[in-house]
Amino acid sequence: MIKREKYEKKITEAFKFLPIVVLIGARQVGKTSIMQMYPTEGYRNTLFLNGQDAEVAERFQKLSTIEQYLSIYLNPDFDGLLFIDEFQFIEGVSTMLKLLTDKHDKLKVLCSGSSSLDILKSVEESLAGRVRIIEVLALSFSEYLLFRDEKLFRLQQSLVDAADEALVSDLQAAYQEYLVYGGLPRTALTMNPDEKVELLNDICQTYLLNDVRRYVANEHFVGFNKLLRLLATQIGNLVNINELSRESGLPYSDCENYVNLLQKMYVIKLIEPFFTNRRKVIGKMKKVYFCDLGLRNIIYGNFNEMPFRTDNGAIFENEILLELWRNRKAGETISFYRTQNGTEVDFVTESTQRKMAVECKYRH
Repeated sequence: MIKREKYEKKITEAFKFLPIVVLIGARQVGKTSIMQMYPTEGYRNTLFLNGQDAEVAERFQKLSTIEQYLSIYLNPDFDGLLFIDEFQFIEGVSTMLKLLTDKHDKLKVLCSGSSSLDILKSVEESLAGRVRIIEVLALSFSEYLLFRDEKLFRLQQSLVDAADEALVSDLQAAYQEYLVYGGLPRTALTMNPDEKVELLNDICQTYLLNDVRRYVANEHFVGFNKLLRLLATQIGNLVNINELSRESGLPYSDCENYVNLLQKMYVIKLIEPFFTNRRKVIGKMKKVYFCDLGLRNIIYGNFNEMPFRTDNGAIFENEILLELWRNRKAGETISFYRTQNGTEVDFVTESTQRKMAVECKYRH
C-alpha cells in the first residue's frame, strides 16, 4: 500500500481542533487503506472496528455497553484513537460518538463511510462543531504514478517546463493510460489492460448495481441503467433533465432525483454555472462529470487509447475538473461560464483570495 500523504496531513490538522474525522467517498477509492496507514505514534492505544460487523453495531446501541467495551479494548481512560470503518452501517452512531467524545475528551475517532444519502445529514445534525468531513477521491496522477512506478513518480516531480521529449514519453504514456482507466487504487496496481477492465467491471457491478440500486425503484431499474449510459456520453455537457427523462423513459421527477442521487453517491459531479449577469447566462443547467474516468468508461463501454477516441477532449476536461476539486481550498467554488452569445470558459474557481479561469485543451 502507498501512503496518501495529503489525506494524512488533513486528518492530523483536523485532530488538532476536533475529536472526530470522517472520510467520505465512493467505494474503492482507498478510505480503509488511508485509515490503516494513518500514523498512530503519540496515541496511547488504538482500536480498529468494522461497522459492517453486526456485533460491533450492537455494542454502539447503548452508551454503557460501548464504554465498557472501549475501557477494556482501548484503555480505561479512553485515551487513544478509535477507527471505525464503514461507520454508516451502525444505527445511531453519530449520536453515540457525540456522547462518547463529549464525555471523554482524550478520545479521537477516525471514521470512514461510503457515500450515502444518510451520512452527511446524520453527521451534520448530531456532530455539529465536533467533526470534520474529508472527501476522498480517486488517485491523482501523481498518486497513480506512486502506485504504478515510483521511478516515474520521481521523474514527474523533478521535471521542469522545458524537459526533453525523451524524458517525458513514458510519463505521457502513463498519463494516457490514467485517463482511460481512471484512478481507483485497485486498477492502478495492475499493468494488464484486460485485468484493469475486469476490476472496473467488478467495481461497477458491486457498487452501482448493489449500493446505488437500493435507492432505485424496481420498475425504474432499466431506465436507470439507460440514464447512467446517457450521462457517460455527456461528460462536460449541460444536463438537460427533460432530454434525459425522455431518452431513459424515466418520469421527470424521478430522473432528476436519480441524477442527484448519483452525485451524492460520488458517481458523478455536477458543476453549476458562474454568472455576473444572470440575463446573459444560459439558464441554470449544470455540467456533468464523472468522479472516476475508469468507472465512466466501463459504463460508456469504450477503452480505446486516447489518440483514437472522439471523446478525448471531454475526458481530459473531466480530469482537469477532478484535479481542481482535489486541490480546492475550504470555501472555494468551481463553476463554468457560458453565455448566449457563445462566450465560454470551462471552469472558474473562486475563493476569498482569488478568482481564476481555466480553459482545457487536449493535444496528443
